[in-house]
Parts: sequence; structure tokens; C-alpha cells
Amino acid sequence: MKKFFMLLIPIVAVACGSGQKNKDAKDAAEPVEVFPAIDLADLDTTVRPQDDFYQYSTGGWQKANPLRPEFSRFGSFDVIRERTEEQLNAMFKAMTDLDAPKGSVDQKIADLYKMGLDSTGRNAAGAAPILPDLERLKAISSNEELTLAVAELHNFGESSFFGAYVEADLTDSDSQVLYIGQGGLGMGDRDYYLLKDNAALKEGYRNFLVKVFTLAGLDNPEGRAADAVSVEDAMAKVSWTREQQRDMLAIYNPMSSEQLAAAFPAFDFDAYFAARGIEPQAKLIVGEPSYFRGLDIILGTTPLEKLKNYVIGQFVAGACGALSDDFYTASWEFFSHQMSGAEEQKPRWKRAMGVPNSLLGEAVGKMYVEKYFPESSKKQMEQLVENLRAALLEHINELDWMSEDTKVKAREKLAAFTVKIGYPDKWKDYSTLEVDPSVSYYENLKRAGEWYVSDNLSHLGKPTDKTEWGMTPQTVNAYYNPTTNEICFPAAILQRPFFNPDADDPVNYGGIGVVIGHEMSHGFDDQGRQFDADGNMVNWWTPEDEAKFKEKAEVLAAQFDEIDILPGLKAKGHRTLGENIGDHGGISIAYTAMENAMKDKSREPIDGFTPEQRFFLSYGIIWAQNITDQEKARLTNLDVHSLAENRVNVSLRNFQQFFDAFGIQEGDKMWRPESERVHIW
Repeated sequence: MKKFFMLLIPIVAVACGSGQKNKDAKDAAEPVEVFPAIDLADLDTTVRPQDDFYQYSTGGWQKANPLRPEFSRFGSFDVIRERTEEQLNAMFKAMTDLDAPKGSVDQKIADLYKMGLDSTGRNAAGAAPILPDLERLKAISSNEELTLAVAELHNFGESSFFGAYVEADLTDSDSQVLYIGQGGLGMGDRDYYLLKDNAALKEGYRNFLVKVFTLAGLDNPEGRAADAVSVEDAMAKVSWTREQQRDMLAIYNPMSSEQLAAAFPAFDFDAYFAARGIEPQAKLIVGEPSYFRGLDIILGTTPLEKLKNYVIGQFVAGACGALSDDFYTASWEFFSHQMSGAEEQKPRWKRAMGVPNSLLGEAVGKMYVEKYFPESSKKQMEQLVENLRAALLEHINELDWMSEDTKVKAREKLAAFTVKIGYPDKWKDYSTLEVDPSVSYYENLKRAGEWYVSDNLSHLGKPTDKTEWGMTPQTVNAYYNPTTNEICFPAAILQRPFFNPDADDPVNYGGIGVVIGHEMSHGFDDQGRQFDADGNMVNWWTPEDEAKFKEKAEVLAAQFDEIDILPGLKAKGHRTLGENIGDHGGISIAYTAMENAMKDKSREPIDGFTPEQRFFLSYGIIWAQNITDQEKARLTNLDVHSLAENRVNVSLRNFQQFFDAFGIQEGDKMWRPESERVHIW
């Protein structure tokens, strides 16, 4: 299935469409304050950089930014997110005072925002908004009715048992094809159900379901919750691990609709597709065949009542954010407090602001870039990207482990990178997405879900639109998409500490330069390397080069595998391998680009730090973070990214340039012998 390789953590983002290019952003942008390139207060000089570079480069920041109760982690990314959220919230508040025409984007944003703030109305309604849908689920009396109910839920974005969606074909990236893949685990990952250490979390999840079933007025909430968890237990046992899902060849299993129905007869896929308006397909892609074989057994042997209670659990849990405060609090207490360690709910304005920001993401993004994104930043980024591209080309040309035949293909892929910076050239059209303040918040969000699902399915069988964006401009992140061979840097990440137009080259290359290099490296990581210049899954490597790459990647995975996160919990080097290769390549490529940029410039120290030292300090500070132990455990189990501290301390210990910059020698804690280092890109 199509993979987006991102800098930070996977984010569900709204994508693209039509409209006009922002050409007045520079004139409309607000004046930008001048900030120090490196704030010396961010450092912790009581620690030697030779012993713990992460603490040295970020310890002052950590002390000045203690973890606020609403956060389970807070770092440099969150500083920008907070700044961006406040800017968006101010825009939304101003829009509520306007009498916008019905059906306009302004009306839709303003009404969604106001409904999100209206706790009084939602608290008075309680569970009433979901009761018509809930009654239909309670009335299920046959497997046929269960199939149709699952289809209906999938039609507004819920994913009981599995997910189905349209993406570019991995082997024919110009075409859009249907994928089905495992899903429907409320806690998000199989290990939460299978590992003994997670017994308390599993019990917390069961208690959460009891609470929301009770709030929804369901009889026998304890029994229903037990049924739901038992079904999820069975699904978890046949689910693939996240490491298995990283195998791009293994998750690409073409079938026809007829073959799918014959292979998994316990679920009526023909009726399911008909209910979703999906025509029989000559080719669709099954992500995890053994999961569906296991699911087929579960569906064929589990009593209907248990299956029904599982589906009800998925439905009610998914609706909590659109209902009364009691529902939201029950969800927060488990997912945010128990699982992540947050101590306080986010303020209501943030929750309200987040809904139109997500559902009308590009419309909001257009407003955001017009007000806050200077065109000069886009031009600077374009030059930085080309400098990084040139640096990566240097590295490819000089690789001693890759043959010339493979290098030719690598150069072709690098030259073919599409670069997207700031905002789309055309904006998504939301004219048919209806927001009606006369109906409930839940009903509006359900309609929005139906709109997005329908929009996604409308791409089936059509050519891939490679102008679309996978993130909104106001998203603080970046990504590489292998099927379009593109790197994308939304406007919101082009802020300090990642990018500072007034900073010296080493600081910008150590910040946004590494981000650029990180995304470029995804094109050549353990997954991205399997795609060619046109975005098709093709093996363009010689067998010898492929073996050498895998050998080097294993060294990097082992470096992270040995890290202790918490007592009894180690980092997962293979799960995070792609992102670790991204960091490794990003640092290496950006350092070369920085040295190239500095050839004819002064190398005098600034604030006592050499250009090389400022590069690495800048890299450290972009990962500054405070985090709870619960969130460390949750991310280690769920995320494909390493924890921030390890993205600095483990990654940097492969670079002689880093050792030279800070005089790190054998015997220092940050030292790693040359024989144990790895050099990939």
C-alpha cells in the first residue's frame, strides 16, 4: 500500500484539489521578528557534549519548557504547532462574526468551529445524535445485515475488521487501485493485546468501552465490552506486526473481486462492495492475506452477538469526540491519560479549531499562507533543496559499495524528484461538502466523513493526479511519497527552529537542511529504494548492491535495537529503520551541502561555536522535547520513528565530522569505534 515517509510522526492529513495559486503571500505576510540563530539558553552546559549531546544541546530548552498538563510530550515541533494553532484560532474567531453566505467556505469553517465550542448544546443532547445509527446496529440479526452495517460504517470512515481505500498502484503509479488491509483494533496495534506487560492498558480499554456503552444507554455494558475485546483479541492474534508491514513486496497481493470473495467466504465481499457502490474489480490489492484468512475464521466461528458488539464498540468509540463532554472525557482518560500520560484535557478552543482545520484543510491552508507565509521563504527553500540534491548526487557518485549500474538508476531517480514547497498550485474544492448548523455536530462530522470517503473512491480506476498534496500547508511536518517520487515541505514547518531566514548557513542546514535530506533519503531507504524514478515498485538494484545495502541497514537497526527505553522495553530498530535511514542520510547530505555553501564564506566562530558545531547544535535543538514515560512506551510500540533523544545521540555517533567538531575521543560516552559505525548515503 502507498506509504508516506514523514519527518515526525504519521499524521492523518487532508489533501489537495483546485483553486488558484497564492501569488500575494509575500505582500500579505505579517512582519517577521528577528530571532537568534541559536539561543544559548537552550543549551545545558553542565553536561559535556562528549557525554550526552542531546542533553547538552537541548537541556536548557527542556528546563524552560516543562511539560504542561495537557501534553504527553512537547517539543520543537509542538512550539510551531502551538503558534500555528493560535494563528488559525484567531482567524476562525474573526470568521464567526461575519455573516458568510450559506455554502461558502467561510460559513462552513465558522459553523464547524462554533459547533465545536458549543459544549452546552452537546451536553444537553447526550447520546441522542448517535441513537438512530446505534439502533440500526443493535437490530442486526444476521450475517447479511452485519455485512451491510460494516459497509455503511466504512462509508463514513470507520474501519471495523479492515480498511478499504483507493491509492496509486505500487507497480503502476499512474493508475488508482483499491486496497484492503487489516484494521479495526481500538488500541491501534496488535502488541497491546498480546503482550503480558500491557495487561493494565487492556483492562483500561475494556473499562473505557464499559463507560461509553453505559453513556450510550446500552444494556449489559460489561458483557458487550467483554465481547468487543474478545473479538479484538482474536483479530490481534492474526494481525501482522508493523515490521512485517514494512515489507513492500509482501503487502502487495493483487486479486480480482471474484478471487477475493472465493478466498475469504465468511465475509460477503460482493454484498459489501455493492453496498459501497464499488464495481467488481479486475484488480485490487490485499495487504495482509494471512490476516484475512484468520479474519475469515473469526467471522465464521464467532457468535453474531459478539461480532455485533465489537462493531458497536468501534462505532461508539469513534463518535466520542462529536458528543457530550462525558463521552470525550471517557475517551481522553484512556487514550490520552492512561496510554500517553497527559494530565489535562486540551482546551476546548483547540479541539474546536482542529475540526475545520482538518475537514477543510486546504481552504484553511490557503488563508494561512496568504497571511503567514512569505514568498521569500519559498524561494530560499527552493535553493536549499537544489543544494541538497547536488550534495546527494555527490554522495551517490562517491559511494564505494554501489556499482555503476545501480548508480545510474539512483541518479535518474534523484533527478526525477518532484519538489513541493509551501502550498499546492491548485486548491481542493469543498463546494459539495455540506455543513448544516441546524443538525448535530455528530451528523455534520458523519457527513464530512462520507464526503471524504466518496471523494477517495471517486479516484478508483482514474489516472493518478500527481499534483495533489498529502499534507495541508499548515501541517508542521514533511514527507516523501514513493509512488509520485516527491518530497513535500508544507509552509508551517518553514519556521524557526527548522528554518530561520536570518540565520547563518550552518544553522539552517542543520535544521531544515537535514529535514530536506531526510525526505530525500526516504527515496533510498529500505522501502523507498524499491521504487524507481517514475514511482513504480521495480527492483533497479544489482543483487550484489542490494545485499550490501541490506548489510549496512542491519548495522543501523542493531544500533537502535540495543537502546533501553524503559525497564524491560528496548527500542525497535527494524520498525524504525526507514526513519533512521532518513535521519542518517539527512545529516550526511546536509553536512556536505553546508560545507559547499561555506566555501567562500567566513568560518569565524559565532558565540564561540564553529560552523561545524553550529550545524550539529541546530540538529539537536530541532529534537528538543519533554515526554512522559507512558508516551515513550506508546510511541515505541506504535511509531515508526525513534524517540527524539535517540534520533540525536544514536544517529550522530556514526559521523566522524561530529566527533571532530566536539573533540569526541575514545573513552567518551558519545564515542563509537569506526568498526561499529555505518555509512550508507
